[in-house]
Amino acid sequence: MKPQTQEKSMNKLDLLQEKSRLAELGGGAARLEKQRAAGKMTARERIEFFLDEGSFEEFDKFVVHRSTDFGLEKQKFMGDGVITGHGLVDGREVFVFAQDFTIFGGSLSETHARKICKVMDLAMKTGAPIVGLNDSGGARIQEGVVSLGGYADIFLRNTLASGVVPQISCILGPCAGGAVYSPAITDFNIMVKDTSYMFITGPDVIKTVTHEDVTKDHLGGAMTHNAKSGVAHFAADSDEHCLRLTRELLSFVPSNNLENPPFVPTNDPSDRADELLNSIVPQSSNQPYDIREIINNVVDEGYFFEVQEHFAQNIVIGFARLGGFSVAIVANQPAFLAGVLDIDASVKAARFVRFCDCFNIPIITFEDVPGFLPGVNQEHFGIIRHGAKLLYAFAEATVPKITVITRKAYGGAYCVMASKHIRTDINFAYPTAEIAVMGAEGAVGVLYRKEIAENDEQFRQSKVTEFKEKFANPYVAAEHGFIDEVIEPKFTRPKLIRALSLLQNKRDSNPPKKHGNIPL
Repeated sequence: MKPQTQEKSMNKLDLLQEKSRLAELGGGAARLEKQRAAGKMTARERIEFFLDEGSFEEFDKFVVHRSTDFGLEKQKFMGDGVITGHGLVDGREVFVFAQDFTIFGGSLSETHARKICKVMDLAMKTGAPIVGLNDSGGARIQEGVVSLGGYADIFLRNTLASGVVPQISCILGPCAGGAVYSPAITDFNIMVKDTSYMFITGPDVIKTVTHEDVTKDHLGGAMTHNAKSGVAHFAADSDEHCLRLTRELLSFVPSNNLENPPFVPTNDPSDRADELLNSIVPQSSNQPYDIREIINNVVDEGYFFEVQEHFAQNIVIGFARLGGFSVAIVANQPAFLAGVLDIDASVKAARFVRFCDCFNIPIITFEDVPGFLPGVNQEHFGIIRHGAKLLYAFAEATVPKITVITRKAYGGAYCVMASKHIRTDINFAYPTAEIAVMGAEGAVGVLYRKEIAENDEQFRQSKVTEFKEKFANPYVAAEHGFIDEVIEPKFTRPKLIRALSLLQNKRDSNPPKKHGNIPL
């Protein structure tokens, strides 16, 4: 090569390296340090921490905005406030975007949105999950409607990708206004305590309109959305914790709707019986116990990855493994509100069931439910409609479904909680199971109201005992074939693993249609 040609080549390489250096500086060293001082990682640090080491491949590193209004033509930063690309998580391909708060407060512009849309389109084409690391002040006001249009472009892709590839949103800073609707459509939201928040309208607007004084954290902080609204699924202690949770969550789910979840070998014997399970459910039907004790004693290595643990605690949902295979757990929680189904519990479980059905994850239901929560508020806020969501979700699901009735299965709630009648494949019951229209006390009060008024307490007690002997057991349902097997609790694990093996090649389908009309 001639010396002059070599010099030109070196200059071009130097230019590439200089542009890369500037792009990686984000909004500048001072702003990066300010981000760290606020207890947050920078956008690039988040991506490096989240993905397998050295696996990140970046797209659109040198993209800049095109706006010339309000002096923006004098403020251009390469990348335009978002880092996009793909990499590996435990060796599996994942697409990722990370908003950079050091550039225009991470605000979304036309080009910023196009970068995100590009990786979302590629994720759909290649069948890989999408993870969004959100840290943005919202729409870039200077760009007006094109910024709003950019949000809508993202929302459309979130909707089209729903049920095709898993979508996870990490809220690692502000997420306000229209920006909240992308995370709302995605499958899981993970927020960070003290540094992240989500709301449609901020505290200042609320004070002006409704005269209510509220802090950002109380209005839309991590614990608000984890415990009260149910918008978020996890509350992390730090950015690092959030990203570790995201990696773990991905380990339980497939890359797309045509694959099965990853298999993780276990040393936990598939035929392991546990005597402790025989004594967890109390003899008294009114005595509480923690359903997690049963779950933890049944699943591989005793490990249960709970989802939305702070919201609607009368129902427990999450992921575990049985014999190395990923499963979803849905369980009534007798230790909280007696495990009753109410509006929040129904919606929480219904969304989870639908996610698992989308992504080929078998559903194990542990049932101990006294019914639906009575009350004027529940009725007026639509318990009928919301309870129907859970019924619809279970009935629609075509993945392997296995139910274990541990104790109460009363009334309409028995039907809703993955009963045999709504296409559940295998239904087990413990000897402690009580399957009836209602509890003995209530049933006797209805059936013998007049006689009870005319007789003494002994008469009432004798009728309660009679009802319990006749209906408060699993055997009437078993006689009708609604229960496949009454099992000794200590054999729950081997029974579930054997049933999962049987159902591994299950085929089921719904009638041809555009989509159903779930009672939203």
